[in-house]
Amino acid sequence: MTDERRHTRLARLALALGAGALVALSMPPWGWWPLSFVGIAAFGFAQSAAPVRNGASGRRGRAATGYAFGAGWMFLGMGWMVQLTAPGYLVAGAVFAGYHAVAAWIAPSGRWAIVGRPAAHTLVEALRFSFPFGGVPLASLGIAQVAGPFAGIGRVGGTILVTWFTFQIGFALGALVTDVAAQRSAASPRRRLLRVPERIGLAAAGVAIGVLVLAVVVAPQGGATGDTLRVAAVQGGGRQGTSATEVPWPDVFIAHLAATRELTVEDDIDLVVWPENTLDVDSFSESPAPLVIVEAAGGTGDTLPEILAAEAARLDAPIAVGITEELNDGENRTNAQVVIGPDGAIVSRYDKVRRVPFGEYVPLRGVLEFFGAPIERIGRDALPGTEPAVLELPDGTELAVAISWEIFFGGRAREGVALGGEAIINPTNGASYTGTIVQTQQVASSRQRAIENGRWVVQAAPTGFTAIIDEGGDVLERTSISERAILIDDIELRSGLTWYTRVGDAPWIMLAAVVLLAASIVARQASVRRDSDLDDHGDGTVVDEIDTHVGAEPTGGD
Repeated sequence: MTDERRHTRLARLALALGAGALVALSMPPWGWWPLSFVGIAAFGFAQSAAPVRNGASGRRGRAATGYAFGAGWMFLGMGWMVQLTAPGYLVAGAVFAGYHAVAAWIAPSGRWAIVGRPAAHTLVEALRFSFPFGGVPLASLGIAQVAGPFAGIGRVGGTILVTWFTFQIGFALGALVTDVAAQRSAASPRRRLLRVPERIGLAAAGVAIGVLVLAVVVAPQGGATGDTLRVAAVQGGGRQGTSATEVPWPDVFIAHLAATRELTVEDDIDLVVWPENTLDVDSFSESPAPLVIVEAAGGTGDTLPEILAAEAARLDAPIAVGITEELNDGENRTNAQVVIGPDGAIVSRYDKVRRVPFGEYVPLRGVLEFFGAPIERIGRDALPGTEPAVLELPDGTELAVAISWEIFFGGRAREGVALGGEAIINPTNGASYTGTIVQTQQVASSRQRAIENGRWVVQAAPTGFTAIIDEGGDVLERTSISERAILIDDIELRSGLTWYTRVGDAPWIMLAAVVLLAASIVARQASVRRDSDLDDHGDGTVVDEIDTHVGAEPTGGD
């Protein structure tokens, strides 16, 4: 490899790395949503600027550029993971960057890249959302675009379709830039003629985007039932970046009890929402309350249900509280949200289904222990729940529920809404993370779930952010980090299902796979025909000269 070619290759990799960083910077907490399109366009230009070599060598070059793009995106966008597990952060960043290397490898080149590349990169993002260990759907294009004008696409196809749309726009812009650059430096009409099919592909992509935007305009978003629920979301406050050993759970419980006592019956509350795991006991219904809590409660009860029931009775409103209970003689635990009625009865309960890998449980624990991995911080694995994501209130009102991590996955809130949830609650706990990467991306995810399902969302966190979000994804109120606060609002109860709530992600994943397959087949057939025509006319050397131009898109075989 000559020095010039080496420098050109390094420049392409640097451009792709920077393009990935731009995508990451389009997301909260930095986020300016247009950067998603700019970053993807720059990545597309980096791919198109590569000199073309047929076969595996050309694919390796595109895969390397794809890996650089993924690395710039993932290592920055998932920086929060360092606080959870530094080795896991390095592994996850490398693996997920590899997903985009695979997408770049399998996507067709040439004229059909403008269709095939968006589909390929959408598919690997869908894979990232589910594999390994249930997936990591943070730092997604859906999170970035929730602040922009295209967030409504979520009502049609959720995060998958928003992701596909964003890739399609970005790659179309990249193709346009590449085409303009090629036209300005074109030395012959023949080169211009070879670019015409790409313009056809660009036009086809534009038509598809137009149809999609039209679908968003007519897509249903549910309707108001005419009823409202006056909700108080409680944030007890406190320092961030702390663990359960640094801040014992009784301190957390007392902080939320004190905040709740600022409410009065005149506030006319219908539901009080506490955050995730505000108490940790052997058995919620049977364990006595620690003395420090009994004293803080002023003698209103000796057990946690009694103390909470006293508050519910005082306010004449149920309290939804996050609990952690021991299971199997302390070998495991469960993470649940329970509704306590004013009469002290446990009205309903939901146990968290989607657990945080290396946060709530350790995948491959035996293997990691064998190799001496430092996993002692997670002594007990949380067991997943099995019940539907719905909580019922004493008056029969049903709420969809997604506990903490679950809000990043469209399926949990979608299930609860499909089963009759008239609003969504998201009790969460991000107190162990410093900074605001996780917290801001969680608010963005709650906004996604609101848009996708046409429901209001109430998010409650012990140290922030606590938020009230309407069905259009607008944040009506939000607390600051670490403050003690209560958000009170009359949330609208809604019925009816959006297209996304009805069909979910599967149809869009299958459609992306079909588009990728079709684009690859057509690109291969076109390549074979073109090579045959050129061989018949003796034009091979001309095409080689054309294809090695810095602005040329691959026209040879794959």
